[in-house]
Amino acid sequence: MPRGSGVTGGGTEPLPQITNSIRRLRFDAGEMTQKDLAARAGVTRQTINALEAGKYAPTLDLAFRIARVFGKPLEEVFQYDE
Repeated sequence: MPRGSGVTGGGTEPLPQITNSIRRLRFDAGEMTQKDLAARAGVTRQTINALEAGKYAPTLDLAFRIARVFGKPLEEVFQYDE
């Protein structure tokens, strides 16, 4: 089951979800494209698309690389919702 799907993992509690502000940050950065962000973070455009859609939780390494692209602390880019 994908992490962050909000589906329960056998118990009654939903799994934690990682959300992000990537789309807003791209817009604030002069409407940076997914392709531009992907190139700067060293991933594919499809990875950025999946992150924005909440279909993929980034590795810690990727989360830091994306935050660094925007010059923001990790907590301003990614949020952990329990």
